Amino acid sequence: MISCEQATIICNKTQYREATFMEKLKLKFHLFMCKTCSAFSKKNTELTSLCEKAELHSLSQVEKKRMKAQLKGRI
Repeated sequence: MISCEQATIICNKTQYREATFMEKLKLKFHLFMCKTCSAFSKKNTELTSLCEKAELHSLSQVEKKRMKAQLKGRI
């Protein structure tokens, strides 16, 4: 069985669709046995769903550089 720390990492990878089939399988078994991690996974899933509904996006590298230059110019 995987540790709670490993389960957290796999849970986060699953959120970003980066977990392998074996990792997901190990996570499912761990969540069946560990109620604390199961609650974390449920909250993580809810957070992901809310973020998708909000249609959040991050700045591109170009936008980040432009913002950094603007901030440096104001100091």
